[in-house]
Amino acid sequence: MEIRLGSLVRDAREAAGTVIVIDVFRAFTTAAIAFDNGATDITLVAEAEDALALHRSGVGDVLIGEVGGKRPEGFDYGNSPYEISGVDLTGKSLVQSTRAGTVGVAAAFESPDTDTIYLGSFAVAEATVKAVLGDAPDLVTILAMGDQGVVRADEDEQCGIYLRNLLEGRSPDPEAVHSLIMTGGATQKFFDDGQPQFHPQDVELALQFSKYDFAMRVSRENGRPVARVHRP
Repeated sequence: MEIRLGSLVRDAREAAGTVIVIDVFRAFTTAAIAFDNGATDITLVAEAEDALALHRSGVGDVLIGEVGGKRPEGFDYGNSPYEISGVDLTGKSLVQSTRAGTVGVAAAFESPDTDTIYLGSFAVAEATVKAVLGDAPDLVTILAMGDQGVVRADEDEQCGIYLRNLLEGRSPDPEAVHSLIMTGGATQKFFDDGQPQFHPQDVELALQFSKYDFAMRVSRENGRPVARVHRP
């Protein structure tokens, strides 16, 4: 099995094989919590305006996401693991739009060489690896989406390396990875009182390693990428 590590939208457009799209802060931690809280599926949309239009057309019960870290007008919730953690989503279908994770999924979804897509974060790390190994692909592309999909971010890059190590049969140290991320530049905004849209609790939730026993697998439904729980 060949494993390729990539970053940002530019590499997502050239994704191939089984693809893991990573967004630790915060999209795919939020998605994992939403599924744990009962969500049935999540339609992933790159642009907030398109997500709104899709939602208005009758797709999805709940609209979540962000632009510049903030909940866009017309959305039910922001892109915050902490905010969504207390919401009962039993039986609900979601539409999610962010500036990194869902953009990466949309790009990989359009790549002609992509076979299967998983949503990646520390919260579902081991389950995602088990699912990928169960697929027995010849090629795995791991994509760290970073900040806005254009600037590399420590948490996503470290998650990519962590997943690669697990895929190759090694046992990386979560505490060491946690320490590296806590000193990273992207982490600091969560402790900045001037940016209340970023909650300190988001970091705590995003760095709970392999908390959930499911992966999040994306399929093509009505021409759109839709994530559902996949238990390996």
